[in-house]
Amino acid sequence: MRLLHDLAKTHACFDDPNLVSRAGLVPVMALAQGCGLGDLAGRHVVIGRPGGVNADLKVGCLVAGMAAGADSIDDMDVLRHGAMAWLFGGVRAPSTLGTFLRSFTWGNARQLEAVHRAFLAELARRAPLLPGKDVVAFVDIDSWQKRVFGYHKHGAAFGYTKISGKSLLVRGLNVLAATISTPLAAPVIAAARLRGGSAASARGVAPFITEAIGTACDTGCRGTIVVRMDSAYYSSAAVWAVRRAGAYFSVTAQLNASVQKAIAAIPADAWTPIAYPRALWDDQLGCWISDAEVAEVKYTAFTSHQHRGRKPAPLTARLIVRRVRDVNTAAGTGQGELFPVWRYHALFTDSPFVMIQAEEHHRGHAIIEQIFADWNDGPLAHLPSGSFPANAAWLACAAITGNLLRAAAALASLTCAKARGATIRRDLINVAARTARHGRGHLTLHLPEGWHHRQEWLNLFEAACGPPAAPV
Repeated sequence: MRLLHDLAKTHACFDDPNLVSRAGLVPVMALAQGCGLGDLAGRHVVIGRPGGVNADLKVGCLVAGMAAGADSIDDMDVLRHGAMAWLFGGVRAPSTLGTFLRSFTWGNARQLEAVHRAFLAELARRAPLLPGKDVVAFVDIDSWQKRVFGYHKHGAAFGYTKISGKSLLVRGLNVLAATISTPLAAPVIAAARLRGGSAASARGVAPFITEAIGTACDTGCRGTIVVRMDSAYYSSAAVWAVRRAGAYFSVTAQLNASVQKAIAAIPADAWTPIAYPRALWDDQLGCWISDAEVAEVKYTAFTSHQHRGRKPAPLTARLIVRRVRDVNTAAGTGQGELFPVWRYHALFTDSPFVMIQAEEHHRGHAIIEQIFADWNDGPLAHLPSGSFPANAAWLACAAITGNLLRAAAALASLTCAKARGATIRRDLINVAARTARHGRGHLTLHLPEGWHHRQEWLNLFEAACGPPAAPV
């Protein structure tokens, strides 16, 4: 591609009051308004400090700015340009929104989390967010260490995180998150909570699990619910919280002496070969793994508890073990293998599915990383304030925005429904348009001719705003 005009004769100026750069905000915020986002915020979020008024308008501004790609308070100025004032009312300046965030207390942040849960339930009623939820749904629990660099971030401390497969000590704030997904749907955010950077992964996870399962039920998940967790949540508190909430658990077992003894007792003829549908990269071996073996044994976990003299809460369920042959990459050429060496990955579950299916389902737990990637590439590229409650409120708004974009994409097309957040913003939100006002308050958005996602945009517009008016 090349320019067709002489650069010396090409000019630019910012002087058109009828243009908007993000016309996709019209159907997206119409969907949010139809689901009652402003009413929910006004009813639940009650802030007593100065600057905390008009939560119904300011929460909407924060969500709209994040949907447009804002990742800091200053970026909220993206809502104030061109004809945006003709399209939206109640838009606040970035400084006003910053004051609003800093007026939050921890209790107010929890109120905003309640708004997020109620808003997700309403989105699930208005959009095909979770197809197949009446058969099986997965709730994934995990934590994410968000790196920060400022010296005045409240709660920032050193915690462990994995970067390129290596466990590193990173200074930041910790996010505990829960997602809901189905075999046919991309994940949506059931709950998100900000914690101090040095918080242990499993701290406060039991009530968090109960809340996440309750949210899944509110979204219409009436079939089998399986809660998937990694080994950081291998505890009686987490597992029994899942059982009490009426769901099934699938948690990676820590390879302690008891688990290793149970694995060693598995007969040699009990192992069933499996082939991964897609090869997996193994960081330890430095190669692709495509074959493994699985076996199952009954196992009783949590027979003792070493913390604060609590009584043990044993639980008998299934121990499903996957083993992968350990390849000696340092061996010389032509050197044979004296005996096979295996590496074991165990999961503890009461899943109602057969062994191979239950093991495959558990590997799908990694889907929660898609949410963390979307956050890191979007509204949580920064935690914008030094105030811990302000950052907690920012996280809650990011969760609301993520679910709103996912619902909008589901209304646009099946392809968009599984797209990354950045792709949704690029194809459906960040579309320039010229506004034309005519007769008795009518407004027409003139979008680029030949836009490559024209039909998806119109699908979203019609679902959120009603059938488009005939062009004038």
